[in-house]
Amino acid sequence: MASVDPEIAKTQEERKKLEQQLASLTSVTFDTDLYGGSDKDSYLTSIPANEDEENLDAMDNEVARKLASYTAPKSLMKDMPGVGDADADVGFRKPQRIIDREDDYRQRRLNRIISPERHDPFAAGEKTPDASVRTYADVMREEALKREKEETLRAIAKKKKEEEEAAKAAPEKGKESDAAAAPKRRNRWDQSQDDGAAKKAKTSDWDMPDTTPGRWDATPTPGRVTDATPGRRNRWDETPTPGRLVDSDATPAGGATPGATPAGMTWDATPKLSGMATPTPKRQRSRWDETPATMGSATPLPGATPAAAYTPGVTPVGGVELATPTPGAINLRGAITPEQYNLLRWERDIEERNRPLTDEELDAMFPQEGYKILEPPASYVPIRTPARKLLATPTPLGTPLYQIPEENRGQQFDVPKEAPGGLPFMKPEDYQYFGALLNEENEEELSPEEQKERKIMKLLLKVKNGTPPQRKTALRQLTDKAREFGAGPLFNRILPLLMQPTLEDQERHLLVKVIDRVLYKLDELVRPYVHKILVVIEPLLIDEDYYARVEGREIISNLSKAAGLATMIAAMRPDIDNIDEYVRNTTARAFSVVASALGIPALLPFLKAVCQSKKSWQARHTGIKIVQQIAILIGCAVLPHLRSLVEIIEHGLNDENQKVRTITALSLAALAEAAAPYGIESFDSVLKPLWKGIRQHRGKVLAAFLKAIGFIIPLMEALYASYYTKEVMLILIREFQSPDEEMKKIVLKVVKQCVSTEGVEADYIRNDILPEFFRNFWVRRMALDRRNYRQLVDTTVEIANKVGVADIVGRIVEDLKDESEPYRRMVMETIEKVVTNLGASDIDARLEELLIDGILYAFQEQTSDDANVMLNGFGAVVNALGQRVKPYLPQICGTIKWRLNNKSAKVRQQAADLISRIAVVMKQCQEEQLMGHLGVVLYEYLGEEYPEVLGSILGALKSIVNVIGMTKMTPPIKDLLPRLTPILKNRHEKVQENCIDLVGRIADRGAEFVPAREWMRICFELLEMLKAHKKGIRRATVNTFGYIAKAIGPQDVLATLLNNLKVQERQNRVCTTVAIAIVAETCSPFTVLPALMNEYRVPELNVQNGVLKSLSFLFEYIGEMGKDYIYAVTPLLEDALMDRDLVHRQTAASAVKHMALGVAGLGCEDALVHLLNYVWPNIFETSPHVINAVMEAIEGMRVALGAAVVLNYCLQGLFHPARKVREVYWKIYNSLYIGAQDALVAAYPILEDEHNNVYSRPELMMFV
Repeated sequence: MASVDPEIAKTQEERKKLEQQLASLTSVTFDTDLYGGSDKDSYLTSIPANEDEENLDAMDNEVARKLASYTAPKSLMKDMPGVGDADADVGFRKPQRIIDREDDYRQRRLNRIISPERHDPFAAGEKTPDASVRTYADVMREEALKREKEETLRAIAKKKKEEEEAAKAAPEKGKESDAAAAPKRRNRWDQSQDDGAAKKAKTSDWDMPDTTPGRWDATPTPGRVTDATPGRRNRWDETPTPGRLVDSDATPAGGATPGATPAGMTWDATPKLSGMATPTPKRQRSRWDETPATMGSATPLPGATPAAAYTPGVTPVGGVELATPTPGAINLRGAITPEQYNLLRWERDIEERNRPLTDEELDAMFPQEGYKILEPPASYVPIRTPARKLLATPTPLGTPLYQIPEENRGQQFDVPKEAPGGLPFMKPEDYQYFGALLNEENEEELSPEEQKERKIMKLLLKVKNGTPPQRKTALRQLTDKAREFGAGPLFNRILPLLMQPTLEDQERHLLVKVIDRVLYKLDELVRPYVHKILVVIEPLLIDEDYYARVEGREIISNLSKAAGLATMIAAMRPDIDNIDEYVRNTTARAFSVVASALGIPALLPFLKAVCQSKKSWQARHTGIKIVQQIAILIGCAVLPHLRSLVEIIEHGLNDENQKVRTITALSLAALAEAAAPYGIESFDSVLKPLWKGIRQHRGKVLAAFLKAIGFIIPLMEALYASYYTKEVMLILIREFQSPDEEMKKIVLKVVKQCVSTEGVEADYIRNDILPEFFRNFWVRRMALDRRNYRQLVDTTVEIANKVGVADIVGRIVEDLKDESEPYRRMVMETIEKVVTNLGASDIDARLEELLIDGILYAFQEQTSDDANVMLNGFGAVVNALGQRVKPYLPQICGTIKWRLNNKSAKVRQQAADLISRIAVVMKQCQEEQLMGHLGVVLYEYLGEEYPEVLGSILGALKSIVNVIGMTKMTPPIKDLLPRLTPILKNRHEKVQENCIDLVGRIADRGAEFVPAREWMRICFELLEMLKAHKKGIRRATVNTFGYIAKAIGPQDVLATLLNNLKVQERQNRVCTTVAIAIVAETCSPFTVLPALMNEYRVPELNVQNGVLKSLSFLFEYIGEMGKDYIYAVTPLLEDALMDRDLVHRQTAASAVKHMALGVAGLGCEDALVHLLNYVWPNIFETSPHVINAVMEAIEGMRVALGAAVVLNYCLQGLFHPARKVREVYWKIYNSLYIGAQDALVAAYPILEDEHNNVYSRPELMMFV
């Protein structure tokens, strides 16, 4: 009661305030929420220059504040203020950029560096490699250095943390111990300050105190070469020049450059040490330390700075040669966003329009007489500064390079509208790569190398941005000239494009296609570039798009075949123990592809060595992961190598590193899954460590071990499986209570596998597993996560297969009335699957009542969109119970009728759908009166306005008509059909499909109830249905024509159809020809053929082709009835086979094929030989469709006339002097040989023996 009092007091107070406001008539009251106060500060003082600048934040915040009290999903709240994307509504989707859908992990691909090419020992042979080329040893050394550096950084971070903790703990120990502890607590941090001079030589660079805090986070900018630490220049502090970006000594491996360090790396933990660098061991100066000559200058360019939005890994060659040196050109060379670009363009446009007019332009405008040109005053100085311009303010990014340019008034400011030489349009982000093409240079003046570069750039731009024909020719040129261009120039151009952050799916697909084609041509020349290509292609292996993954596998597979195993191993070995987990993951996947391409045995020795690596656990981890990926990729093909793969990884179960133990168990699981149901003997050696492991481990490791056991148990014999299941169940039942989602999924999966194994008895499951299983898993929370939901339903269904329906359904039937809808849906889906699998025979009367009651409740209470689960469940239970449902049918039908009247369209649709599910059972229960009543109700609802609901109502009517029959149908068919005719005009697919099915059914079974005029009216409506997109609708329509023709005679229907052959639309004509053929089949061909052949006289291509196509389908459908009509049709086909039009000959050949196949062996050979004489001259046609039809006609003749006859035609050209003629004849001979090898024996010539060669083959020899 006490809690109510304050509320009453509050209400009274509000009422008093309101009364006071009403009392004072002078004050005007209004709703401040709606109209707001009169706060002048909130008014806008300026109008934004462009639409983007408009500030919508205030509006957002206001809406968010108002909606804070409602519990709508955040996504909806966000969407409320704005209007949807106009393009999306129209159906145009903007092309999706890959980076927009990638998560942080996948975006780490951009941190990788396109490595310089490596030494190819195969090409060099015995020669000593050139000092400037990176060899395998160099790469391994660099990797070791990176790892050492990473470990040092980690150690320093750890030490600092310990010291901080120690410093915190010190005051608590008491001050009296300070004096004694002072000398002891001097460590190397203090020494470097106290006696720095003495210890200088010994201390490492890392120990120096930090002078510039947080430099890892700082964005390196051009020009800031000097550091805050005077007198000391350091490689880490310099802006990496484009040439240096690939210098792997100077680059931290994980996040390729300072400023691009990925979050969560240990570098973040030590921001103090960033100003220093590890002293790198002195070695020969690599050419990668020099600035590449192509860059034109050694000055660092903003386009190459990692701070720009472009990929650190790209070496942007040719960035200097960008055209259009405007004041904003410096920004242009960096990452330019489309907004900046449009702004720049707008600015130039304004400037172009507002520039002062020249004397020539003024002369042209004004007459020569009557005007005097005044001299400007001596003191006048024109304004030459570009300060007014929008982008002219030099940004910090480009400060040191900025110079005020000389203004050239005649210059064209905008980017050329069309790139020179018919090149496709260039996007702003393409300038970095293709900018050089905008320079109108004279090609002859360039060196051969530069010309080659330019040619490659042009072709790539055409592939990336061109029209399909441009793309096709460019791709062909790139492929054909691949060896001429050379691997280096090609890959140095293609690979940076693939690392472009703004790349779209289609562009990536095209560039990957280029690589694939080029690889095939270059073959062994790709060896130095293998790693380069892998860096770019490996990320495709973990892309969420299935086709991207397939493309990635395809390329790596081709690459490994071209480069060979040794080169692949040399390229990928350094990445196996890379410090970045992303690199290791993608490398493992790539290795599995190499294994599947070159064969597992070739890779086994290498895998064995890697998995036993003593130096780093990362190498062992990756090696074992490779085995896992191999199993996943090649499936049951691991069986021949299963034992050796298990032996290679088995020691990992006892590894000291937890991650290695986990991946080993997961790999064993993958191997067992791939090998199922064979291969248990190979796993003998790992059973013991696995069993030990599940008792020792907890958490993630235990989950992995359980998963492995779950996949191994189904491979065992029944006796062993039963024993091991009982052993593992103890652990599983304990883990039922685990809160970890991942563990739950694995436990469910393992339970499913164990339960489904032979040898596990139902009683054991019933007594030991079920109680705990239902207590822990059948809870509401499991229904909310999609993957848990699926797994739980599958596991429960598997248990039901062992213990029967009653046990499972009895435990969950009460939950059909649970208040959580997702949970009810999960229960319903389980019941549906269990009942569908096992039937309802062991459901007793009480359970049956509960079940019907529960599904009725669940069906009525559903609110979500996913109605199918409830419908399927209801249908499955009712159909399984069969006649036992009879007592409940009145109640069910009452519910349906009530819901058909509901104001919500969804509810009406579900009710109608339910009728179609249970109509068959109602018939079983002899409830025809009830069904007739439902039919009348549905008939009344045919005026439904929502097409989805109308479709469902028609579906329900169809199911009732099917079951109850035409004669007993209420309303009678003669009333129902006229009501359906106008509905045929409806363009909604679902309505069309159900309506045409219903009309077809009536035409088939009850045509006599409807007058012929009504059927003709329907015929005209059906012609429109032939335009439908869905094949099912067109097929049903064509069949309906057959039924109607059967009902009212073919003449009228045929007249309608023949008229329809005159239309332009191909799909319509094709369907019409099929309909004519079906009419001929149902009403005998003689009723149709005269009219059809008469129609061929119309001198119009479409009609004649339609007639020929009809004949083709007709002979296909009537089969051997064709023998009576072949002589009648032969003259028509003769004419068609001699026609000039290709399509005539093609369709006629197709008709001949069907005719020949239909009348084979029925004595019509004379007509067929006659037709073959007309078909044969077409064998030299080049159009693929025509040649296909002709070859098929000849195949048909082979069947009807015998191979020998066709061979006689064929022999004359087999040895013709012209190759093109020979090729065609041999093609025909080959298909003859494949189709009728034995029949040709009799036709072969008998050759006389020569002194060297014996051609005779007596029967005895053949027998022997």
